[in-house]
Amino acid sequence: MSFCLERHKIVKMSLLKQLYDAEELPYDKFLKSGPSSLTDVELLAIMLRTGTRDKTPMELGRAVLQLSDCKWGLLGLHHFSIKDLMQIPGIGEVKAVQLLCIAEIAKRISNMQAKENLSFQNPDSVAAYYMERMRHQETERLILILLDAKSRMISDEVISVGILNATLISTREIFVKALKEEAAYVMILHNHPSGDPTPSRQDQIITNKIKEVSVLVDIPLLDHIIIGDNRYISFKQKGLL
Repeated sequence: MSFCLERHKIVKMSLLKQLYDAEELPYDKFLKSGPSSLTDVELLAIMLRTGTRDKTPMELGRAVLQLSDCKWGLLGLHHFSIKDLMQIPGIGEVKAVQLLCIAEIAKRISNMQAKENLSFQNPDSVAAYYMERMRHQETERLILILLDAKSRMISDEVISVGILNATLISTREIFVKALKEEAAYVMILHNHPSGDPTPSRQDQIITNKIKEVSVLVDIPLLDHIIIGDNRYISFKQKGLL
């Protein structure tokens, strides 16, 4: 009985190998045509390196993409936790960590490229700098940016997580931080997980509240930028400040 089971496994693995070899191996394809020639599945297969007794790396790559229902593609990696990825048969903790590190590397590279053109007088460059950090968040986050007299960043800090509410955001805390750091300007930025950056009534209330205090303490509110999915809205550009 055990001999038959072992023979069945060998036959199964042989068929899997034939199926895998029928496609051009991703590594060979990379060497032949470069990384841009690879599909998302092939890129994942190379990063995963090994499969399991029952699945090739290509099949594991497909399973990872299917986890996001093909809605996000590789961007789905930003939305998964280690636990989510480990639900896929063949993806253990090590492979899950590898996949999430790939997503983090991509995010940091994008951030470094955007930083080269960062100017806080230019909403386009500010949105580009924070886009990858913010657009994948599943809850709203409000970032306070403190700037010096030459509009250079002193610091940025998340000061609110969750649904933004003017009654929960401490304007006093914002300007205590600004005074402590001797900031000349403040800027606020937050994300809309829906992907639509259109300001809500609550967004406008928060902005007006912070602006009123900024005038009193003579630390102007330079802008409020809302990040959507590869879209943004600047209150300054829209004439809402």
